[in-house]
Amino acid sequence: MGGLDVVTGAFGFTGRYITARLLRLGRRVRTLTGHPDRPNPFGAAVEVAPLNFADQAGLVKSLSGAETLYNTYWVRFPYRGVTFNDAVANSRRLFAAARAAGVRRVVHISIVNPSPDSPLPYFRGKALVEEALITSGLAYAIVRPTVIFGPEDIFFNNIAWMLRRFPVFGIPGDGNYCLQPVFVDDVARLAVELGRREDDLIVEAAGPEVYTFKGLVRLIAEKVGGRARLVHVPPGVALLAAGLIGRLVGDVVLTRDELSGLMANLLVASGPATGEVTFSRWLGENAHRVGLAYASEVRRHYA
Repeated sequence: MGGLDVVTGAFGFTGRYITARLLRLGRRVRTLTGHPDRPNPFGAAVEVAPLNFADQAGLVKSLSGAETLYNTYWVRFPYRGVTFNDAVANSRRLFAAARAAGVRRVVHISIVNPSPDSPLPYFRGKALVEEALITSGLAYAIVRPTVIFGPEDIFFNNIAWMLRRFPVFGIPGDGNYCLQPVFVDDVARLAVELGRREDDLIVEAAGPEVYTFKGLVRLIAEKVGGRARLVHVPPGVALLAAGLIGRLVGDVVLTRDELSGLMANLLVASGPATGEVTFSRWLGENAHRVGLAYASEVRRHYA
């Protein structure tokens, strides 16, 4: 059996694919999770420890013996008293514990186009976490995904869900802003490859296709047989509609930061594509199941 790696959130979306790749390589895996009582999809192959940021000694103990920490921890929006500032502080505690535990390297999953000067708290917080890792004294690799798709994703699934069920789908503004979807296992492959390296580096994770938002919605509607009429609406109206749907499903469908980042073309990489799987092909092969049920962020992370 190989050495030990730790993955935060191995039962989540990206963390699950990273974990699966590590196990196939013969690595031992331990996960730090805020939901240690949930079913373990990997069974006895993955050890489980709590991700408790208030227990620094416990974090150090859970990280002891690990060669690499693959960190997927973040919050998509403030909820139950946990803000973006709290998530930044929690990340600093995690990196400090990794250094104290003697972890060799941290591979951190960030986001494309973070900036400490961003007016958007989500992107600013991501930049502050990157800065905390870079100055931590740990060897690091930072992976910056654009927007991730795959069987368990929320963003694309819920667009398909709305296109399947509602008579109208509102496209904020002109819809000509762009995004560059990347497959979840391509992100995992890149993360694991970087975990084996020694140098400090930052790499974008981006798929081979770039879409306008309106083009992407039309493609999804065509593939899943959605009959919703596509209409252009002001961004404020789109947020209002998302809020109403959120009340219906008990979730946060879309945040102001997410919409602003999308419309500012922040979900497109500045460099060449590093992903291999195209969204169009994947969607064509999986259209029969995409959007059949609503995927709830709140239920997934807080239930």
